[in-house]
Amino acid sequence: MNERIRVPEVRLVGPNGEQVGIVSIHDALKLAQEADLDLVEVAATARPPVCKLMDYGKFKYESAMKAREARKNQAHTIIKEIKLRPKIDPHDYETKKGHVVRFLKAGDKVKVTIMFRGREQSRPELGFRLLQRLADDVQELGFVESHAKQDGRNMIMVIGPHKKKAEAKAEKAAAKAQRGGEEPSEQEA
Repeated sequence: MNERIRVPEVRLVGPNGEQVGIVSIHDALKLAQEADLDLVEVAATARPPVCKLMDYGKFKYESAMKAREARKNQAHTIIKEIKLRPKIDPHDYETKKGHVVRFLKAGDKVKVTIMFRGREQSRPELGFRLLQRLADDVQELGFVESHAKQDGRNMIMVIGPHKKKAEAKAEKAAAKAQRGGEEPSEQEA
């Protein structure tokens, strides 16, 4: 009420969304005070400006709760990283590939880094072949989002999942529910 009033009249909307009509700003403020509500400007650019009678604190709380719920339902893409060496043992390669498969099934991106040391730096084609082999091995779960490129002593490639994070989460929950439903019948037998 301390602010200087610049417009003589406003289009007033009641607390339940009903159109009150065009009223003077003083009448609108008086109505808001009588109803123990706030007069909130909804559309400042309209002629005359549109104002609504509402409990502003409640409105702010509800909008914050809606925003919080929307953030909760969002799926955050996470980039997992796997580090390899050009001369990797076949068993170690299979273990690392298993990690990549697990990450892709969970809907996460995977950053694969080949670390070169010493004389290995003069043979970048070994790292490139290893990255290509890994990309071919996990082709059904993911695709190469960023091709192999040399970055100093490292060679980096990013593999993205075919499934979105939310789809992977839903699939995992469905599988868990299905397993949960089968377990009691196995215990009874």
